[in-house]
Amino acid sequence: MIFKELDLIEPILKALEQTGYTTPTPIQEQAIPVLLKGKDLLGCAQTGTGKTAAFAIPIIQRLYQSDSKKGIKALILTPTRELAIQIGESFDAYARYTRVKHTVIFGGVPPKPQIDALKRGVQVLIATPGRLLDLQAQGYISLKGLDYFVLDEADRMLDMGFIHDIKRVLKLIPDKRQTLFFSATMPPEIEKLANSILTSPEKVEVTPVSSTVDTIQQSVYFVEKNEKKDLLLYLLKDKSIESVLIFTRTKYGADKLAKILNKNSVVAEAIHGNKSQNARQRALNNFKDRSTRVLIATDIAARGIDVNLLSHVINYELPNISETYVHRIGRTGRAGHDGVAISFCESEELAYLKDIQKLIGLEIPVVKEHPFISTSGVLLRKEKAEEIKEKAKTNKVYRGSKSNGDYWRRKKQMQNKKPAAASGR
Repeated sequence: MIFKELDLIEPILKALEQTGYTTPTPIQEQAIPVLLKGKDLLGCAQTGTGKTAAFAIPIIQRLYQSDSKKGIKALILTPTRELAIQIGESFDAYARYTRVKHTVIFGGVPPKPQIDALKRGVQVLIATPGRLLDLQAQGYISLKGLDYFVLDEADRMLDMGFIHDIKRVLKLIPDKRQTLFFSATMPPEIEKLANSILTSPEKVEVTPVSSTVDTIQQSVYFVEKNEKKDLLLYLLKDKSIESVLIFTRTKYGADKLAKILNKNSVVAEAIHGNKSQNARQRALNNFKDRSTRVLIATDIAARGIDVNLLSHVINYELPNISETYVHRIGRTGRAGHDGVAISFCESEELAYLKDIQKLIGLEIPVVKEHPFISTSGVLLRKEKAEEIKEKAKTNKVYRGSKSNGDYWRRKKQMQNKKPAAASGR
């Protein structure tokens, strides 16, 4: 199938052609016809599947064909500033030959330019929850005439504690509307939220929940914590690793690792919530144009990072939430291209690795040949854990039987009994 077969208007087809897109992704092929009919949609899709275009294109088309041009007609609610900017760039691309106007608002920057854009008038508002509620409370935003509501990255919204903000937003928008709900995973709390805001939705699920893309080559290196930096520098000697996104668990860890790499002549920048919006955007632009080879990010900051042909993702620290692993490595191997996902695993992270492998349904191959292999640490810790587990099973069998319990008590009594005196014969 090609985009021309989806009943799209000429201005959008022209924009898609200039962007270089001719063939829709599976989620676009399934979602666009549903949304053009005005139905609610429940989309379960990982990052990198093309879901932004899946909802942006039909919204632009329906607004272009609508008689009502004044006021905010579509609201896209997203968890992070980076993701909001990325969605804004998509609207720039697809709506360039239409009269549909949009703007992006988010916190961490002065609000005046955003307020000025709102005053000039927009039909599509892309927003993070905090700034949206703030400007609405100040009277700069009215959502009473809203026709389309998109809740993007719903699972991450809940992870970041936005559930109360979402409920506040729902009270500000009309009950009669078209609602689009997207989430990479569908745990029970997400399903409950979806059921509360959707009306007879069509469900589109293009990838099994919490599965990894086949085009991503995954591997794990067992290495102790104090040697992770040395292993990373060793791997980065390989010039074929042209562009790499590295994940750390903390903001401090991201900054510290960036300093280590730069000190060793590897151009790297860190991106996280403590950085100013300008600094984050500058670091992201440098990474996209390849002037920065390594970008180090925390999980929340990484949402919205969309880099064409990203060759490698490295989990410098494994995430303690298994689903996060899927989100992380989904930054590479996009649009059918090959990608490489490398994970470092120290002793304290073995439980995380086990949970991740259980979730994705496969055992990640272990790289056993490298200078920092932790045979005395991680591997022995793993063997010890299995040994303890087997002993626990054995003890449980003995404790569960009354006869065996009697046997062990008698044996203990015999051991404590003093031996008889020698007869002297």
